[in-house]
Order: sequence, then structure tokens, then C-alpha cells
Amino acid sequence: MKSTRDAYGEALVELGKSNKNVVVLDADVSKATRTKKFAEQFPGRFFNCGCAEQNMMGVAAGLSLTGKIPFASTFAVFATCRALDQVRNTIAYPRLNVKIVATHGGITVGADGPSHQSLEDMAIMRAIPNMIVIVPADAIETKKAVKESVKYEGPIYIRLGRAEVPIVTNKDSPFAIGEANVIQEGDDITIIACGIMVAVSLEAAQLLEKEGIKAKVVNMHTIKPIDEDLIIKVARETKAIVVAEEHNIIGGLGSAVAEILCNKIPTPFEQVGMRDTFAESGKPEELLAKHGLTANTIVDVARKVLKSLKGCLIIEKKS
Repeated sequence: MKSTRDAYGEALVELGKSNKNVVVLDADVSKATRTKKFAEQFPGRFFNCGCAEQNMMGVAAGLSLTGKIPFASTFAVFATCRALDQVRNTIAYPRLNVKIVATHGGITVGADGPSHQSLEDMAIMRAIPNMIVIVPADAIETKKAVKESVKYEGPIYIRLGRAEVPIVTNKDSPFAIGEANVIQEGDDITIIACGIMVAVSLEAAQLLEKEGIKAKVVNMHTIKPIDEDLIIKVARETKAIVVAEEHNIIGGLGSAVAEILCNKIPTPFEQVGMRDTFAESGKPEELLAKHGLTANTIVDVARKVLKSLKGCLIIEKKS
């Protein structure tokens, strides 16, 4: 168990040692985002912009024009909602080389409540032209995503969490922007997930296996550009698809997958996520249970969609 924000702080320090052009900006929450670790090691390359997220994005844009590689960090809800104008017009439109790494995504922010629980950030960022959107599954993948982002010339949004999450990948697990990974094979149903819901989906797959249902699990770490080829492939290989995400079901990973299925290969499809509602203040595990972001919910949804197929005429899917 390790939080993705902790891995981010460690990755920044490692990058700082190997790349002198890496600079880090924060909006007065460096202890929470873990950018404090970079600030302690490289105080001359760290800029605390205060509670001024909009200005921070402008500063990051300016630094990128001097050849620096700025990492701008704050909570996800502030990076995408409060600073949206600057992100869109100052960073994405001119396609500047700024990395926006936001922590505290989703409802596992917990006791901070709805004002700090970002449920719409993935939808916002994937709708902005030129923006890459990444949601790592665990701490190991977070480090890979942060380091890979430096190799990409252009704006990237990486969504991280506050809570500790299970480690589901390893140092040898492949990671490439835009290329999802099948982390468990199965031929009955496919579960596509991102972030914390990858671990939950693996748990669900184990429960389904006890019922004789073999679930394929896909770690869709890149929401944009999404791995269209893999989605089409798993749709052909299994009977149905369930998408699980710690985000509003409107506009996030589920919507991105549905767009491809609808346009390319119509497939029975269900979503597990926030049902277009705000959460409330509470412990992360309590909030996940209340809003159905659990392995049992995925199992129920998988059963439901497979049951609906019984007695239906199945037409062979063709390319």
C-alpha cells in the first residue's frame, strides 16, 4: 500500500537529480502534494505561488518558454476548475511543455469533503485539445508516468490520489503513454479501469472466477489518447465490457470507451463510477462503499450485463 502522491514526490527528486531543466511549482499545498520533497532538495528550482492556481499556470507557461520543464501541482479540483481558463488558453492552446500533476483526485480525498473531491477533472481535461490525460494505477506506475512525461513535448495532466492504494504493477510492467495493459486474462467479460479502481477490478475478477466467470482486466492508465486498438480487441474477445472509475460516469473513462464501442464495435456495456452526484465528507473506504465503487458492485454489474445476454442472438463481430 502506497499513495500515488508519495511516489510523485519521490519521482520529482529523482528527476531533479538527472535533469536540471525540471522545475516545480505549487499552490501552497506542497506538503500535501509531496512537492515539498523537491523543494527541500532543490530550493532554487521550486516556486511556491501561493493560493493562486491561475497565476501558477501562467508562471509555468512562462517557464516552459525558457526551456524549463515545469511541473505545476495542486489539488485536482483546483487545477482543473479554478485554473481552467489559464490551462486552456495559456498552456494547451499554444501546446506548451507544461506538466500538470494534480493530487487529491476522486472521493478518496475523504474528510475534506465535496469542495475538494474532484469528480469532473478527467472529463474537463480530456475535452481540451492538445492535452494528454494519465491516471496511474499505483505508486510504481506513477513514477513511470512522471518520468515518461518529461520525454513528451507538450502539455500533460496526471491525476493522482491522496489515499494509500494497493500495488498492482511492478518494475517490469510496461508503461507507454496511450498504450493500455491487460493485467489479467479472461474470455467472458472485460473490466476496463484506471487509478484506484484497477486494484478493485482485480479483486472483482477473483470473485467472479469463483462463480465460473473469467474476467479480463485492463489497466487503462491513459485516458487520452485512449488505446482504441486494445478496446476493439477486447470487445471482440469477450462478451461485454464494464468500465470502473473513481470519477463521474459522465465524461470520464467510461464515456471515452463508450464512444469507441458505439462508433467502431457495438458491445454490451456498463459503468461503475460516481452516478452524477457529489459525495460527502467521510472516510475513503466508507465513501467508496456508499457510492458503489467496490469489487462487489463490479461483480453485480458484470452478472447483470452477462445475464442480459442469455437468450439473445449473438451476431459475430467483424472488423
